[in-house]
Amino acid sequence: MTLEVLFLFFSAFMAATIFPFYSEAWLFILLQQGYDPVPLVIVASLGNTLGAVVNWYLGRYLLKYQHKRWFYFKPEQIGRMQIRFQRYGIWSLLMAWLPVVGDVLTLIAGIMRVHLLPFLALVATGKTLRYLAVVYFAGWFAQ
Repeated sequence: MTLEVLFLFFSAFMAATIFPFYSEAWLFILLQQGYDPVPLVIVASLGNTLGAVVNWYLGRYLLKYQHKRWFYFKPEQIGRMQIRFQRYGIWSLLMAWLPVVGDVLTLIAGIMRVHLLPFLALVATGKTLRYLAVVYFAGWFAQ
């Protein structure tokens, strides 16, 4: 595996956490350089999904610190997030690929104690479809 592909994994992983990374741009560049799209989509999807698992894990254990002074969210904010998540349900995780909103969704899924396997299936599906769209549009721009 080349250094460029490893950076794609890293950027996809970081993009799924709270850090501002843009893996789609790097994927687009690699596609323009002639890399095979299939392994790139697999690497990017895997990295991005694993990054979302970090958010899920943080959410899962986040609430035990809500009584601490440094805790970022107020109880009312958590309550509103939980109500919205319950309204749209677990299927909203298909939208975990969205910037900012997706990170919050994966964190809330952890808070809501969504089981890991359905979480992985839905998040990976949405994120893979996003990377497939990048491949499609990269081919469209190349023509």
